Amino acid sequence: MKKFGIFAGVFAILIVIFLIFLLIIGLSAGSSYNRLVSLSQNADSKWAQVENDYQRRADLIPNLVATVSGAANFEKSTLVEVTQARASVGKVQINANAAPTNPSQLAQFDQAQQQLSSALSHLMVVVEKYPNLTATENFRDLQAQLEGTENRITVSRMDFNQAVQAYDTAIKSFPTVFFAGAMGFNSKPYFAATPGAENAPKVQFNFNGNSTN
Repeated sequence: MKKFGIFAGVFAILIVIFLIFLLIIGLSAGSSYNRLVSLSQNADSKWAQVENDYQRRADLIPNLVATVSGAANFEKSTLVEVTQARASVGKVQINANAAPTNPSQLAQFDQAQQQLSSALSHLMVVVEKYPNLTATENFRDLQAQLEGTENRITVSRMDFNQAVQAYDTAIKSFPTVFFAGAMGFNSKPYFAATPGAENAPKVQFNFNGNSTN
């Protein structure tokens, strides 16, 4: 009986230790879950801002094209390039309220946006040949809005990358890495870094074929 009592006591202690272990795991999982939810929502919020800034740029283009096309003998192929690039951007649909989870989809989105940036830069180069156009108040206003939007895009992309990197780091950290996937938290892609991306340059079109920092 004495040995049975000792065995029962040891067993009870083991049960208590096991329950405490489960409690610690549960608290850790709960804390990690809440943190991942917060980080994921932050990434979604930053993505929504990226989409908003790109949409703002897209909304400026029809007025820009209409203003530029009014110039006599303006190169129509340049306007077609911008219009087609804008249309291509619209074909890449990503939920504006949730950060993308598909790397290839984000890559397609980024490629389309970069093509539009290139087309706009080309447009600004061609516009240099039309001083009467660049001197108009309407064009200068559109140019200023476009420059401001490009700066906002640069900043919002950086903010999004930082938010996603914080989230991805969290789901790969110990002990979260063991149950993040089971709770539905998977890594998110972000924009590829470009030289000087750690800074937020002010974009200004100087009509030499490139934007200046």
